[in-house]
Amino acid sequence: MTIEVGQHLPAGKLTECNEFNPENGCPTNPQAIDVLELTKNKKIVLFGVPGAFTPLCSAQHLPGYVSLADQIKAAGADEIWCLSVNDAFVMAAWGKENNVAGKVRMMADGSAEYTKALGLDRDLTAGGMGVRCFRFGMLIDNGVVNYLGVEGSGEFGVSKAETLLDLL
Repeated sequence: MTIEVGQHLPAGKLTECNEFNPENGCPTNPQAIDVLELTKNKKIVLFGVPGAFTPLCSAQHLPGYVSLADQIKAAGADEIWCLSVNDAFVMAAWGKENNVAGKVRMMADGSAEYTKALGLDRDLTAGGMGVRCFRFGMLIDNGVVNYLGVEGSGEFGVSKAETLLDLL
């Protein structure tokens, strides 16, 4: 069942990797992140994408949040998180390529456990991608969902940065 506005986020962990090997540039030292602990007493803008380095996600979704990060934070968000069913190394590399440092936290859900707990998982096995998350945007205040916009296939509106900025 999909999480709804007014509900508390489920307990769970995501993984984040912010360190890079100076010799080869590869991400290192992934850290488990407790979602409930990190959302406590904070306003979080969370957006989910089907996959790092996928066309729409790379061309518009993540770049939109990076370019509007200062405005989103000025409007009241403490942090912006990008969630994908990818491993922490891929998310870190994708973030580095998009210059997200200090703007967007790249949260990995490698086995889709948290995505499934949110009820935002989708089976893209027929297309060779396995289980992924829907494209979505969410506003969270102290662990409670205040907005959830889930996109259908090929849609891009209710989860984009401009939409969530307008809602803040």
